[in-house]
Amino acid sequence: MGIAPSKPPVFRLTFLGAAGTVTGSRYLIEADDKRLLVDCGLFQGFKALRLRNWAAFPVGPATIDAVVLTHAHLDHSGYLPRLVRTGFEGAIWCTPATRQLCGILLPDSAHLLEEEAGYANRASTTKHHPAEPLYDVVSAHEAVRRMRTWDFDAPFEPVPGVTASFRSQGHILGAAALTLVYRGVRVTFSGDIGRYNDPVMQAPSRPAASDWIVTESTYGDREHPLGSTKQELCEALKPVLLRGGVAIIPAFAVGRAQSLLHVIAQLQEEGELPAVPVYLNSPMATDVTSLYRQYSSQLRLDEAALERMCRNTRIVNSPEESKELNGRKGPMVIVSASGMVTGGRVLHHMIAFAPDPLNAIILCGFQAGGTRGALLAAGAGHVRIYGQDVSIKAQVKQLASASAHADASEIITWLGAAPIRPRGVFVTHGEPHAADRLRVRIEHELGLAAFVPEYGATIDLMSSAADAGSMTGASLGIGKPNAS
Repeated sequence: MGIAPSKPPVFRLTFLGAAGTVTGSRYLIEADDKRLLVDCGLFQGFKALRLRNWAAFPVGPATIDAVVLTHAHLDHSGYLPRLVRTGFEGAIWCTPATRQLCGILLPDSAHLLEEEAGYANRASTTKHHPAEPLYDVVSAHEAVRRMRTWDFDAPFEPVPGVTASFRSQGHILGAAALTLVYRGVRVTFSGDIGRYNDPVMQAPSRPAASDWIVTESTYGDREHPLGSTKQELCEALKPVLLRGGVAIIPAFAVGRAQSLLHVIAQLQEEGELPAVPVYLNSPMATDVTSLYRQYSSQLRLDEAALERMCRNTRIVNSPEESKELNGRKGPMVIVSASGMVTGGRVLHHMIAFAPDPLNAIILCGFQAGGTRGALLAAGAGHVRIYGQDVSIKAQVKQLASASAHADASEIITWLGAAPIRPRGVFVTHGEPHAADRLRVRIEHELGLAAFVPEYGATIDLMSSAADAGSMTGASLGIGKPNAS
């Protein structure tokens, strides 16, 4: 009898999210008989995307051996409690700061989901009886309990045979690019790439040597303006405050809120803005701000800047204080989550202040399609909040420079700093036009093979770049063998 030929090794990547959209980052890695999920994010924005959060996960959660997170933002981590709730039993690997941020973000997300379901049941605004949250606080805490931390630039094995390492990406505390190595083949996931001139966070590290790179493309079709966030924010805030108005700034609780508070404190100290009250009305953002001293090595800020930011900000803690704020007159600034106006205390401030032309709503950063933030940016005359139409008479201003994401040229710079030429680059985490525009730039300016994968597309990482070009959504073979 002859010896049976050995099976060729399997190292395969399937795009389960962030394909054709800017949210829902989920990448399945199969290394022979092991399954590893890179990021586990929520889909946000249009209803058709949000419904994917409720669909059965494309592979059985119990068949996934481990999860590795690039960072804590909910479009990268927010599905973890649901994955745990539906059978995932493995470890979740991340940097120490990411774990601490997830310890704040995931229970808060669960609490909001529970509140929304409760409100829908009380107000009978749901087609489902009773309405249930996507996950609960118990599942969120269990997801955090599963987290194992690892430092930047130190290799570890999330599953046997696969070596992983994190590199700092700026963006927010703990954010990392992730490199996986299996049988000598290397693939790097950019996560979210930070800015080279961010006022708060350090610049991103150069990519590790890689055969393949998966890059984000949130701003793949545009450049941030040459002017600074400081200048743009001053120009947006000053007229509102001088006329006695209220400036509402919807801001992501992790990263964006702290950056804005730092810049506002600078402007007030320098006399560029009047010394009006500045309120931070987000319990989650308040908790996050306290972590900045602990991870000061990841920041550009010195102790004096951190102290100034905290000293100039009035923290709103209780729901009662939040409600009281809605009865106050300007001039004042209220920074409150969420950044795309999808939930949180900012919704109550919108109801209170948006109908008054004396006031302003200042949007910071990307607004995903289908969110209230995107409607406001497009000039909507009203938005629907808690079942009522809220008139938008306040001035709406969208800042172009306040994003914590690299713009198109910064992404090209990051990719161009790779120490070796990768076989190919997969462009994800962007709207279709942004992803395809970045693909063209990567091919023309860097001379690299670049692909925009469809949702469900699978690529054999052992293959050549030419083979990768033929992948389509039809290659979604993950649901067939060993899917449950």
